[in-house]
Amino acid sequence: MKSEISDKTHQIVAAHLPSVHCKLLVGLLMVLALNLCLDCENARAQNQAKTQTAGGGSEGLKEYVPKSKRELQRTLTKLQYDVTQNAATEPAFKNRYWNNKRAGVYRCIVCSLPLFNSDTKFKSGTGWPSFFQPIGKKNVATKTDYILFYPRTEVHCARCNAHLGHVFDDGPKPTGKRYCMNSASLQFVAKPVSASKPASEESQESEKD
Repeated sequence: MKSEISDKTHQIVAAHLPSVHCKLLVGLLMVLALNLCLDCENARAQNQAKTQTAGGGSEGLKEYVPKSKRELQRTLTKLQYDVTQNAATEPAFKNRYWNNKRAGVYRCIVCSLPLFNSDTKFKSGTGWPSFFQPIGKKNVATKTDYILFYPRTEVHCARCNAHLGHVFDDGPKPTGKRYCMNSASLQFVAKPVSASKPASEESQESEKD
């Protein structure tokens, strides 16, 4: 009798062993797949961080922590805030850089990302600082707006999304573009003056500006 029970027990266990093994195998494969996905996600995040912080001809798009509305209102003038955050437009010929002729770099007033070189600035006759190309293709971004009820290409900082102005297809060579910017969106950083330059010459250039 005991022998018959033992034989039946062995038969039942043997019959269920394949399904138990399959469940264990599936569970093990799921764990391995999950670990592989996590490794891939971590690697992607690390590569993205390296790309964001990698230096470039224009300092690259470093990781940026957006400022709060209150912080922006505290650090910017009313005009700067209205232009960069609400896409307002400053008066023509009554802004800081429309006639600036000094050599240097124009940075975003909000996040300090380099946007335009003075070498690309030209006299457009519009009363706003105009450039025929940005300092880097990835430093500015564009989108279509209909604020004036017809399509225009709006330009904003690629890092903090601050409104800069608009770009038009009536600029000079080699690009044929006119980046018509608001001075209120920009911060001009002059190039260091050469130590060998006479002080009197520096003074004359300053007076011209």
